[in-house]
Amino acid sequence: MGMILGKITVETPKYELIQSTADYEIRKYPASVIAQVTYDPTQFKGNKDGGFMLLANYIGALGNPQNAKPEKIAMTAPVITKSSEKIAMTAPVVTKSGDGENNMVTMQFILPAKYTKAEEAPKPLDERVVVKEEGERKFGVVQFSGTASDKVVKEKVENLRKCLERDGYKIIGDFELARYNPPWTIPPFKTNEVMIPVE
Repeated sequence: MGMILGKITVETPKYELIQSTADYEIRKYPASVIAQVTYDPTQFKGNKDGGFMLLANYIGALGNPQNAKPEKIAMTAPVITKSSEKIAMTAPVVTKSGDGENNMVTMQFILPAKYTKAEEAPKPLDERVVVKEEGERKFGVVQFSGTASDKVVKEKVENLRKCLERDGYKIIGDFELARYNPPWTIPPFKTNEVMIPVE
């Protein structure tokens, strides 16, 4: 019942709050170990969250863990997604954005904090799942509830970007979308964050 109403009962990453304004927070996240999969949504009938099952199978969220131990790994929140454009090596180079045609998606699960090095985590059996370490990072973050539709996320990203630039922050990468709840959570109770890496 709690999950339907948005209660987050799993481990979430610890962070240091550096600054809090009316528009956003600046947070510093420690190094972490992540499992990720990068894919073209067309591999999953256009589903941008198609990689979720590969990661869920790796940790054993839905049955036997698909890793070499096999060891069940606790689910954490949030699930992170990033989009990047697939660049075809052709001439001339034409980039279309917003049409969703060439976008690759990277989905990440942050592994529990007990894993401090990538090699401590069980090896995935599916080679599409990659376990790696991410160093300490700083983000401008805005939190919102509801369904994280493309339109809503785009508005949040543009607004956050403007606020960070206005306040003199140097943006050093693409945004990440962090979603903390399962899909069956009632939308007004969902916790989402748009995170933009800053220097």
